[in-house]
Parts: sequence; structure tokens; C-alpha cells
Amino acid sequence: MRMVNDMKTLTSIESGPVVLRNRPGFTLVELLLVLAILAILAGIIVPRMTGYSDRARIAATQTETASISTALHAYEVDNGSYPNRSAGLQALITKPHDAANWKGPYLHENKVPLDKWNHPFVYLCPGKHNPADFDLYSMGKDGADGTNTIGNWID
Repeated sequence: MRMVNDMKTLTSIESGPVVLRNRPGFTLVELLLVLAILAILAGIIVPRMTGYSDRARIAATQTETASISTALHAYEVDNGSYPNRSAGLQALITKPHDAANWKGPYLHENKVPLDKWNHPFVYLCPGKHNPADFDLYSMGKDGADGTNTIGNWID
């Protein structure tokens, strides 16, 4: 069988014209190849992106710890001592009865912030790690004391 190629029409000498159709679209092999590439990229990128979220929360909690520590130091300068445990961090917002020179509120939002996992910060005065002043820490992602704390001391 002899074929003659004329643009988009193949002509068979014995049986007449055979028209090739130019159909837009992708073959199944092309689609599967693209899906495989996307799956490989997702397998590489997704685990890296989930780590960024945790690292960002840790960094933000460290910054918040430093901010509250600064407010506690300002309170100590004004009143001669840090708030006692019963007054806690609320002493940075509302005047305790034993703070004669209170010049607060010492925090900008007029509320005691939560860490980035929505857990309250833990305040101890005197501190276990800083017996001369205070310990201030977040219990971290799991909310359990001692497992992944983010505090104002250096281990």
C-alpha cells in the first residue's frame, strides 16, 4: 500500500483519502507523567513547609517571652520587686494592692498574652532557673511542662 502525504490528508492509492484529526488534549501517558512529577515535588516540599510553621511559632513565642520579660523588669524598676506568684503576670495589667509605685499597664494590649499555641505563659518568682529574679516560659506545642519549654533562661 503506497501512501501520499499531502498536509493533513494521507491518501491511499487503493482506498482513497484518510483524514488525520488534530485533536487537542493530552495523552494518558503525558497526564500520568505530570502527576508523578507533582507527587514527587509534593513529597519533597510539604515536609519542609510543615517545619517552617513550628519554627515560626517558636520564634514568635521567644519574642513574646522577651517582651513580657522587659515588662517585668520595668515593673521591678518601678516597684522594687517583681510581682509575687499570686499576682502573677496580671500585675502587669492591673495594679496589685502591694504595688505602691505601679505605673502600668506594662503590656501594650492591656491583656496577658498567650503563647502561639494558645497556652498561658508560666511565671515563677523566684525562678528555678533564675533564682535571683524570675522564670517565664511557654510549655510549647504539647502544653506539657518540661518537655519542650521555651523560657527566659539558657540551658
